[in-house]
Amino acid sequence: MNPTIVYDDYWRFAAERQAMYLRRLEGKRGPWTDDPILRTYRFTNAYRASDRVSQFLIRRVQYAADRSRSPQELFFRTLLFKLFNKVETWEHLESQLGPLSWQSFDFDAADHVLNDAIARGSRIYSAAYIMPSPALGAERKHTNHLRLLKMMMEDGLPAKVEKAGSLSGIFDLLIPYPGLGKFLAFQYCIDLNYAPFLSLEESEFVVAGPGALDGIAKCFDDADDYAPEDIIHAMVDRQEAEFKRLGLDFPGLFGRRLQPIDCQNLFCEISKYARVAHPNVTGISGRVRIKQTYKLSSRALQQPFYPTRWNLTVPAYTPTAASSTQPGLFDAVAA
Repeated sequence: MNPTIVYDDYWRFAAERQAMYLRRLEGKRGPWTDDPILRTYRFTNAYRASDRVSQFLIRRVQYAADRSRSPQELFFRTLLFKLFNKVETWEHLESQLGPLSWQSFDFDAADHVLNDAIARGSRIYSAAYIMPSPALGAERKHTNHLRLLKMMMEDGLPAKVEKAGSLSGIFDLLIPYPGLGKFLAFQYCIDLNYAPFLSLEESEFVVAGPGALDGIAKCFDDADDYAPEDIIHAMVDRQEAEFKRLGLDFPGLFGRRLQPIDCQNLFCEISKYARVAHPNVTGISGRVRIKQTYKLSSRALQQPFYPTRWNLTVPAYTPTAASSTQPGLFDAVAA
């Protein structure tokens, strides 16, 4: 592979974005970086599982102490959350319907709640990535998504996912469903695998999304000569050597290496970063500016919580509330 000028910035970005995360966890007040691009625009964390939405999913949706952890319930709760991918939508449904459970869920009532929210001007979907509407006969996208989830549950998909044996196996189960496509199906594989009913290796499977493809094209002149997934796996394999070569301190996620999903996301982020840092490196998307600038979050950063099987030793932090004018971790969204 023939790297471009953007390639080294990929590793610098990863190291500095993770350093920002750790500085904020340690309770330091912003600015958490001297990089003017990172201080101005919104970027996800180096590790997908550290982002606000993933943290909410893991802590509140999947590992909540007062909720059933059966495969059926965990699958249902995970997909109900991820179909909208928005914390506020989940919280609104809970406030109106009570605890969200497959055993008691009323799809018509949920549809009514979401219709009312839209009528009041609320956005019920995250802007993180495009959520196509599955063609299931309803006029409203959210109604079709509720029908999609009901279809999955009635198909017995949770039990099939539990027995799949690999992320690629789960991907094969999800991809036939309407409105998903390869990128969303892969993202849902990762989200389901955070839950305690699965314990599959993240390292064995990855799918490059549109943002990652643009980032790969910006990092390598000869990207077209290789499968994008092979490039992502190569980045995973060489990470320690590249951080060392560039003299970068990268402790990982409390000792956890970057996984393929993280390197895939980092390609999405370097695609955006390069629009400002290297505007002459065009990539394949043709985009020339970063749309989302940093907006202060009113939510305080909580103690990180990760899937227990990762066996991470996370120091006890007492972080400050989001009170700086610099990028907040809870403002990052998955690319």
